[in-house]
Amino acid sequence: MTQQATQLPLQIQPRRLARSERRVLILDQTLLVAVVMLLALGLVMVGSASTSIAERQTGHAFYYLWRQLAYIGVGLGLAGAVLFVPLRIWEKLGLGLILTSVLLLVLVFIPGLGREVNGSLRWIHLGPVNLQVSEFVKLFMILYLAGYLDRHTEAVQASAAGFLRPLVLFLLLAVLLLLQPDYGAVAVIFMTALGMMWLGGARMLQFLLLLLSVSGALVVLALVSPYRMERLTTFLNPWADPFDSGFQLTQALIAFGRGEWLGVGLGGSVQKLFYLPEAHTDFLFAVLAEELGLVTAVLVIGLFLLIVLRALAIGRHAEQREMPYQAFVAYGVGIWVGLQAFINLGVNMGILPTKGLTLPLMSYGGSSMVVMCIAIALLLRVDFEVHRHDRPLQRGGRKW
Repeated sequence: MTQQATQLPLQIQPRRLARSERRVLILDQTLLVAVVMLLALGLVMVGSASTSIAERQTGHAFYYLWRQLAYIGVGLGLAGAVLFVPLRIWEKLGLGLILTSVLLLVLVFIPGLGREVNGSLRWIHLGPVNLQVSEFVKLFMILYLAGYLDRHTEAVQASAAGFLRPLVLFLLLAVLLLLQPDYGAVAVIFMTALGMMWLGGARMLQFLLLLLSVSGALVVLALVSPYRMERLTTFLNPWADPFDSGFQLTQALIAFGRGEWLGVGLGGSVQKLFYLPEAHTDFLFAVLAEELGLVTAVLVIGLFLLIVLRALAIGRHAEQREMPYQAFVAYGVGIWVGLQAFINLGVNMGILPTKGLTLPLMSYGGSSMVVMCIAIALLLRVDFEVHRHDRPLQRGGRKW
């Protein structure tokens, strides 16, 4: 009896430690801190950057701030739900999701349903909200391609057919996006897909041939349209026409110059006062640099870099534990967040042509915010499943 009493705590103790470990490992703390900091800073900057335009358009200075707060609330609510959905379910839904993407892109062109803003037909009008289809297409593409690479890794590595087969679907998506037009979304989807396939082991020769083909097509598109050529070349010297084609970029560069090291103070931006178009969306980072300075701008860049590095690390851990679908989902989300942030920051700083891409987790926009919160939740789910896979092994392979 005494021997059983002394052994009982030893049998119970591992389970108590396991439950405690589960609470610690269910979420990646570093990733969460970076995401929360970007959400909070973005919310503050949307409120600061949008007061003037909100007052003029709606009569309420904090109109966009309250809407952004609501979008974050919806995004976090859906993210919380996604955390409890096993990734195997998303894998089974992959083909349906990519077909849904095609359907949504077609619905944009239906009169009365699609909504045109600034010459682009990118939104589906649903009562009080507008659904930007391209944001969902990016996420659905990652989930579909992760499943494809899981099932056909050998074909992707060994044959051109296996490499090109999923790109046929992406070509259809690209055509529909170019008709809107949404060149930024096409670039993000294409580069994310290439990055995932590269990590899936596709051959270098296939990449080179595809890149040459796409580059040639882009050159042709630019040459046949003076408007596209102007947008591609304006960023090289925006001061050549600072009041027309170079207006956005020159105003953004002025904002960076005024901010110096520590900024002019929160709410003190001059460029947001109808000088800088889309101050609370595409050019939010320029307003941030003006009001909070270079130090905070570098902090934001560092936070995005941290998210990307954590995503790649989570994907690598999943790959080492022979969980390929989870690995490709993590890789895809990391590449997507990093690429879109890089393009937006590059546009703001004048090193890339102007594109209509929001800054993830920060810029104003319901579709972008909700989808990005869901993507982060998927990344956290991958991390959880990887650690759940590890814990039985640490206790001699017994499931609990």
